[in-house]
Amino acid sequence: MGTKKSKLMKASEAVRLISNDEVVGFCGAGGGITEPTKVIEALAQRFKGEQLPKNLTLIHTTGLGDRNDRGMSPLAQQGMVKRVIGGHWAQSPRLAEMAERNEIEAYNFPQGIVCHLIRAAASKQPGILTHVGLGTFVDPEQTGGRLNKKTTEPLVKKQTIDDKDYLFYKTTPLDVAVIRGTTADTDGYISMEDEIIYADALVMAQAAHNNGGKVIVQVKRVVKAGTIHPRQVKIPGFLVDAIVVDEEQSQMYVGGVNRFISGDYIFCSDSSELIPLNQRKVIGRRALFEVSPGDVGNVGVGIADGIGIIAREEGVQDAFTLTVETGAVGGESAQGIFFGATLNSRALMEMPAQFDFYDGGGLDVCYLSFAEVDRDGNVNVHRFNGKIVGTGGFVDICQNTQKVVFCGTLTAGGLKTAIGNQQIEIEQEGCFKKFIDKVPEITFNGKDAIQRGQEVYYVTERAVFKLKVNGLELIEIAPGVDFERDIIQQMAFRPTVSESLSKMDARLFNEDIMGIKNEWLEKQLGGK
Repeated sequence: MGTKKSKLMKASEAVRLISNDEVVGFCGAGGGITEPTKVIEALAQRFKGEQLPKNLTLIHTTGLGDRNDRGMSPLAQQGMVKRVIGGHWAQSPRLAEMAERNEIEAYNFPQGIVCHLIRAAASKQPGILTHVGLGTFVDPEQTGGRLNKKTTEPLVKKQTIDDKDYLFYKTTPLDVAVIRGTTADTDGYISMEDEIIYADALVMAQAAHNNGGKVIVQVKRVVKAGTIHPRQVKIPGFLVDAIVVDEEQSQMYVGGVNRFISGDYIFCSDSSELIPLNQRKVIGRRALFEVSPGDVGNVGVGIADGIGIIAREEGVQDAFTLTVETGAVGGESAQGIFFGATLNSRALMEMPAQFDFYDGGGLDVCYLSFAEVDRDGNVNVHRFNGKIVGTGGFVDICQNTQKVVFCGTLTAGGLKTAIGNQQIEIEQEGCFKKFIDKVPEITFNGKDAIQRGQEVYYVTERAVFKLKVNGLELIEIAPGVDFERDIIQQMAFRPTVSESLSKMDARLFNEDIMGIKNEWLEKQLGGK
């Protein structure tokens, strides 16, 4: 028997496995979650020094980075990148800026579509056929997911089967997968015990390996071959070509390992510790009214990501289950760039499996933020004010959930409010209207949602709207605001007003908890 060749490499050696014109997949999520940072930085440094490798196609399912210079932003170098296919762009804005300047080819597909395409590449399927994306910007009758004029190749086409329309997304085979784990044995078997999510690490490694490519894995430590418990192994060693050790690797950019987030411990929180009462909390509280005991829901990034915290305050966090598209089931998701890091989760799914559940209509309710809404109920989150943000899992989630709750302030840019004494007052109006006459691009199609029979709400700090056949209908108004001045004049269109227009619940605007738990208990006992 011959001696096994060591898979251990320095990061600078491992990135030499990447050649010109190759397709490179990157696993990870925002805030440094499961991000192979050391490998990315080594790749960026190699190009700076050697101008190699050139003309790469980069694929990432979620957004990597800190919405600034970390994540994949170091790879935003002229000549290094030819094309990017991404589920979310705003976490690594330097690449988005290159796309906005028409310097690279750029595609934005739903997050679930991208991870399912990677899985399809692993089994050498030509693509995936799905309803996800119909009627949105990724539909070829709109932009086909192309983000600029430089991007011309169609990667999506519409097909009709049994009188039903579907979208066919073309597979892009991977040449290299750059992923991350926690521990590797010397044969390349990888565990992920400290990782916050599994994401699409396994299918990405399979896709590159089965295409005759290379798999580079960054880990925190290396142990003797065969000493990782087989049930802990997430990536089999035969898939791995290079192991890069980063002894300083942390769960997130903030450093260290949080055992409550990795699921080793359960955090005991005093529900009497309330988060500050502000417009964000008012929106989250009103959105929480749309969940029922036993529901399975999804919570998205942005203003909607505080739903879990508010549920804990009310003592109802265990009455329903919130999930996150990156894989967490149950618990309370972190906010901001660390979205996806979940406290007290009950289970952790691989991301492609999570999206299988979503795409099949498994969710009862979802909470998503909005950037722009128009009179027809269309929502735009992926591109506005000239900036590429990306859809993330938004399309997969809102298109396939029976009850959709969009969350956001009525205006943006300097909005200031005073909340208390069972009402809200607008102290300074936002500079930008978010309810506009017509969104420039569609991430959620209101008319299609009506045809699907979905129940759709738009919750703001001062008003609540519901989607009807003729568009948006105002159904609730907050106590303390002026109907014309604070609502109608702050919109670019005049919505239909419900004949049963009511006041938003006064409890939303008080410091104390709302008492939802007792209400739910009374209903379960047959009370009124």
